[in-house]
Amino acid sequence: MEPPHDSKREAQILKLAASDRVITLLETFHEPGSRFVLIFPFMPHDLNQLLHGNKLSKLQIKAALKDMFSALEYIHGRGIVHRDIKPSNILLQSLDGPAYLTDFGIAWAPDVAGSEPADEKITDVGTTCYRPPELLFGNKKYGHKLDLWAAGCTVAEAVVPTHSTLFNSGEMGSDLALIASTFSKLGTPNLDVWPEAASFPDWGKVQFIDFPPQSWQDMLPGTSDVEQDVVSKLVRYESAERLEAAQILKHPYFTI
Repeated sequence: MEPPHDSKREAQILKLAASDRVITLLETFHEPGSRFVLIFPFMPHDLNQLLHGNKLSKLQIKAALKDMFSALEYIHGRGIVHRDIKPSNILLQSLDGPAYLTDFGIAWAPDVAGSEPADEKITDVGTTCYRPPELLFGNKKYGHKLDLWAAGCTVAEAVVPTHSTLFNSGEMGSDLALIASTFSKLGTPNLDVWPEAASFPDWGKVQFIDFPPQSWQDMLPGTSDVEQDVVSKLVRYESAERLEAAQILKHPYFTI
């Protein structure tokens, strides 16, 4: 377990995160040989497996996503940043739910032993195509809005009939491939679009092709206007513009 992985920190954060839509930490113990073991309830399904097996109806997908945002609302209210939101970290008890947010192995929380200083967080977090652009340009001061970008990518993958990822980091999972994919779809940002980028350590070091933004209809083929709108409220360059989980739960996608 190398940074940012830390199972003892994970156990502490899970105690803070304990709620209806977060996986329950049942017990911990030390195994001979100093191995630290965390015990969780068994869940037979994960959202990634169900999506790519086309096992879920639109209503079942919506219910699982609603549970994900309920979990995010709760943990963000306690200062916790999950740092690895993706479909495979959403576990389901059955096809009808409930769904639980799991895998807090690289999560961050203030005042928890093992967490980095708030202004010096590790940027090597998240999983390939769900990583937000602020990480790719070296921002160590990120907050919970990092999770909301990844949640938007998760929604996009869930609502598109092919369940393909919104962005592509290439066969090697490289940052440059992910930047190219992001810029070619959302448009290459400048500081008018993304003012916070001016403070990022790696902003402006490389010049990129000036791509125009694609429409959400083109990026999310086969989806409805309301599905496109909820993704567009989360997948935004400027992190302050990404809606909070509590606001997303009031979006027409979940309420109509």
